[in-house]
Parts: sequence; C-alpha cells; structure tokens
Amino acid sequence: MSAIEFNDTEFSKGDLWVFGYGSLMWRPGFEFIERVPARLIGEHRALCVYSFVHRGTPEKPGLVLGLDRGGACRGIAFRVAEKNSEATIAYLREREQVTSVYREVKRSLWLENEARQRVSALVYVVDRGHVQYAGRLSLAEQLRHVLQGHGQSGVNRDYVIATVKAIEAEGFRDSQLHRLAAMLHDQHPLPLPTEDSDR
Repeated sequence: MSAIEFNDTEFSKGDLWVFGYGSLMWRPGFEFIERVPARLIGEHRALCVYSFVHRGTPEKPGLVLGLDRGGACRGIAFRVAEKNSEATIAYLREREQVTSVYREVKRSLWLENEARQRVSALVYVVDRGHVQYAGRLSLAEQLRHVLQGHGQSGVNRDYVIATVKAIEAEGFRDSQLHRLAAMLHDQHPLPLPTEDSDR
C-alpha cells in the first residue's frame, strides 16, 4: 500500500479520521465525535522508536510504539468534526512530531462496527531512515530500554502498561507487548495492599 503524505488542503475536506494504536488509544488529547475499533492492514504495532523526549532522553532512550512495515494493527479510529480538524492536526504534530521520527500519512482503515466501512485516516508511521528508528529489538533489549526510560511525559514503564490495558479493554491482545508487560510486572511487582488501601 503506498504512503500518501498528507497536505493541508486534504485536511480541510469533511470530518477527519485519526488512527490511534498506542498512547492515542488511552489519551487522545483532542475532541472527537466518534470512537470506533478499527484495523489497519500493511503495518503492525511495534516498540521500534527510541524515545528521546516523551519517555526517555538521548543519553537514556526509552522505547515507544510506531507502525512498522508488514502485518496488521488493531486500534481505535477517532472521527473529528471538520471544524476541529485544523486544531487537531496542529495538536498532533506538536505531540507526535517533536523529533520528526514519524511520517504523517493517509491510510485506509476498516472500521470494526456494523457497517464495516472503509475510511481514509491520518496515521503516524515510523520513518525507518530516522536516527530514532530502533528496528526489531529482542524482548531483553526492549525491557532494558523501558526500565531506564523516563522523559517529559513520564516513566516508560507506565506507557507500556497503559497501552496494554487499553488493548485489553478493546477485547484483544498484542502478544509481544503483553509478554513485555508481564516482564515489567516481574521487575517491579505491584505493592501489596495495606489496611489503609481502600480509604
């Protein structure tokens, strides 16, 4: 599937669809009028981006999700009213493109609703030529980066756990992320409840 780079004239036509596959699933940060489970074909969710800002630093990079070539990805399609499209795009560019590690592209999504319709959406895919592209890391390497990662948006471990919870809330699993989340729980067990924990 060819990647068509978005341009601003395309953004002004009708409502805007945005595909969330990582933190956008649980913290979109923009106003939307519809939220629908969706599937993207041709790319898969992967911890393939070294985080230098949000969940790490250049000295101690964390790891965040990107869409990488091949496979498919289940996530959330958000429909944004046309009147809010411009502001939403500006917000997403500020949030996602801090270091320009993603390519802003148009992709076809298949909505997993009764209509099963296909829509064209704004999607952020990893730029494989960027210095922050991590490629395919082993689980041990992923664990090391996630454990050390801490950036402007918080602890890297929290990002992974929150994404896994969002995926589970949609009724599916991401085997790689779930394995990593289990390892993170082993590294940092949840505190035992105390007598005051319910107060």
